[in-house]
Order: sequence, then structure tokens, then C-alpha cells
Amino acid sequence: MNSRTQQRDRGVILTPTGKQKLQAEIDRLGITSERYAVRKIHAKIQLELNGETLHPDTVRKIVRGQGVEKSSLELVFRALRLKLEEVDCDLAPKNQLQNAEDSETSSFVTGTPITHPRYFFGRKKELKRLFDLLKRRPLQNAVIIGKSGSGKTSLLEYLKNITTTPTAQLRPGQKSDWLPSPENYRWIFVDFQDPRRQSREGLLRYILECLKMSVPSPCDLEGFMDVVSSNLLQPTVILFDEIGVGLQRCPELDDEFWESLHSLRTYQTNGNLGLVLATPVSLIELARSTGHSLPFFNIFRYNPLLSL
Repeated sequence: MNSRTQQRDRGVILTPTGKQKLQAEIDRLGITSERYAVRKIHAKIQLELNGETLHPDTVRKIVRGQGVEKSSLELVFRALRLKLEEVDCDLAPKNQLQNAEDSETSSFVTGTPITHPRYFFGRKKELKRLFDLLKRRPLQNAVIIGKSGSGKTSLLEYLKNITTTPTAQLRPGQKSDWLPSPENYRWIFVDFQDPRRQSREGLLRYILECLKMSVPSPCDLEGFMDVVSSNLLQPTVILFDEIGVGLQRCPELDDEFWESLHSLRTYQTNGNLGLVLATPVSLIELARSTGHSLPFFNIFRYNPLLSL
């Protein structure tokens, strides 16, 4: 192979059609991280192709949609028993290849939460349980327990976005019809690591603004309860991320606040309010260790606990 052919060969990238084939197979295999995808594909090459091998860095480039030699792409597709047609490859000049790589978002995101549902893989069992709790009135509650980095935030973002993301922006065949009338739902994502959510007034004002409801003056707990109880007519889910931070660092979010939220959800919104909490440890243990009383947190004792 001459140098010109080698240079062109390294300019091969998958077109959207080829990427869709690869992503669909990765999804079918239940792969949920880039590291696992690289390890799994590398092992399948050795198993399926009589000991042939491909450097993990090359596999990683293919997973990320970066340019590699065409022979490497063919090896991966053969190992996964996928058909790589000529139309699925672009032989791009180096500058075009670089532009394609710069504009392409990786199928796997590590280190930061996944905010676009197209790039979220797996967790089908957990998703089904969660949406089953939220698909009819009264909306129920749930607790997601997992260590730091286990994907709690990404799961909450997926809940919030998947049912209203246009099909054209999802992977082929990606399930999005989790709810009967998704356009009627309102989702509020609360990250207690954001200092603007760590005061009572700041949090109440944020929730009301997300609901497009009038903000009373002063924006205190009583005024908040009056506005929400009178105007919450659509199914609404509040997603509390990093609830441990809210209990440990936010003295204004005291027992009165949590018990008022419990009353609002249980008695004053006609079943239209559901809560999903994400925590690294048991919610009851967390409440006890931070000196909070248990009435509000006990309502989660009998709700599903999803461990990641």
C-alpha cells in the first residue's frame, strides 16, 4: 500500500448511517460506558475473528466517531456481525475530517452528566419502574441511590428530556413513548450543588418560575403553598439531585420546609405532584445524620428504591 493510499485510508469515518448501525448494536449489547464498549468490542474481535486484534485506542476512536483506517472499521463491523457498505464510509480530506471530528459529539460521555437523551444508554429496567410511577395520577415518589459517578444525574436528566425530544434527535429505535401525554408534563430539575437553590426563597422562586406561576412578594413558604395548591393542574415532577447537599448545607431547608412539601404533594395538588430524589446513601440514614425529623422522609420508605 503506497503512502497516498495510507493517508486516504486514515481519513475514513462513519457516516450517520454507519454510526446508527454501530450505536444500535452497542445499545443491544447493554453497553453503558465508553470503557465497557472498548473492552467488549476488543474482546469480540479476538473471539469472532480467529485471534485477530485491534489496538484498544483504535476501537476507542471508532466508538467516538473519529477517523481510522478503513480496514479497522471493517474489522469491528465483522466482529459485531454488521454489514459495512461502501456508502457507510466517507473518504474525507484531512481538513474535512478534522472539522467532522470537532463537530461530532461522542456517543459516550464520561466524567460529566449526560444531558441529551441520544447519548444515554442502558438503565431500561430502572426507567420502566420510574415511568410506571409517573404515568398516572396520583403521581408517586421514588428514590435513586448510587455512589458518586454512578449516573444519578444523567438518569434524572434523561427522565426530564426523553419524552419530549424530537424523534429525529434520538437514536434509531430509541424508546421515548414512556408517558401517555408527555406534552402535559412539567419537569423541574433541582441541583442542590447550585448555591442559588440553597436558600428557601431562592428555591421556591425557582420552582414557581419553572412552573410559569406568579411569584408572591414576599416569596415565603406560605405564599408558595397558596400559589401552587391553587394553580398546579398538570402532572409535575420535581427531580431533586444531590439531596444530601440540601440536607447538610442548607439550614433554611428545615423540617418546616420538607413537611410543607409533603403536605402539598399529598393533600393539595390532586395527585399532580411527584418527587424523585437522588442520594448516595439511604435517605432515612441521611435525614437522621443531619438532624432532620422523619415525617417527610418516611413517605419514601415505602416507595421504590432504585440502586445504581
